[in-house]
Amino acid sequence: MKLIILLLAATPLMAELVTAEVAYESDGLTMKGYLAYNDQFEGPRPGVLVVHEWWGHNDYSRKRAEMLADLGYTALAVDMYGDGKQADHPEDAGKFVQEVFSNFGAALKRFNVAMELLKSHPTTDANRIAAIGYCFGGATVLSVAREGYDLKGVVSFHGSLGTPRPAEKGKVKARVLVCHGSDDPFVTPEQMAAFKAEMESAEVNYEVKIYEGAKHSFTNPDADANGKKFGMPLEYNKAADEASWADMKAMFKEIFK
Repeated sequence: MKLIILLLAATPLMAELVTAEVAYESDGLTMKGYLAYNDQFEGPRPGVLVVHEWWGHNDYSRKRAEMLADLGYTALAVDMYGDGKQADHPEDAGKFVQEVFSNFGAALKRFNVAMELLKSHPTTDANRIAAIGYCFGGATVLSVAREGYDLKGVVSFHGSLGTPRPAEKGKVKARVLVCHGSDDPFVTPEQMAAFKAEMESAEVNYEVKIYEGAKHSFTNPDADANGKKFGMPLEYNKAADEASWADMKAMFKEIFK
């Protein structure tokens, strides 16, 4: 697996926030990520990978990377589709997701290359890495946690919970936080119960947070427009967005002591 790091642009958005577009390679495919850190913080700090929704690596995942940078982390918004590919329609998004998960080994490599890139950055403490993900990204970070990746923690925001490769006892190293909307129709009560049973059986340190009245994609302000455009049960929920971000911060405070 070859890793290529290409600094395309470094832009201080404010006096302290530094961002850079980065290109890296996995199995001959160029991936286009986005790195952010705040230079008012001194020395190596924890790194956080941000995995995008099924729409692809877009401005939303970049915004979350910037928010993490302002909290004192070095964040990398990763590209799981390759070439910064994005979907404009749910049908295309579904195809992109299927392409990734139909070759699970390749998907794991893509995540791992991004993780090694983040670890190699001079502002990152390579021993303190976490990952967060939204929708498809939530499923992705839960998958790498199940595979035993060396992560301090993972946070899934309105992500899918099912898996063909359940967690095994003693394998999961990461602490797991699932942030879920009570009115999200994409995760059934049976799927939630199965996920909890899986975590309990594997003795994973996990927590599920339920936000009342929240639908799928509750953290994304673009959800309302997409839901209306495509007739899907997507809806931004400011209260759930802020509460889930606070829950993530609280977990990070504990795991990154």
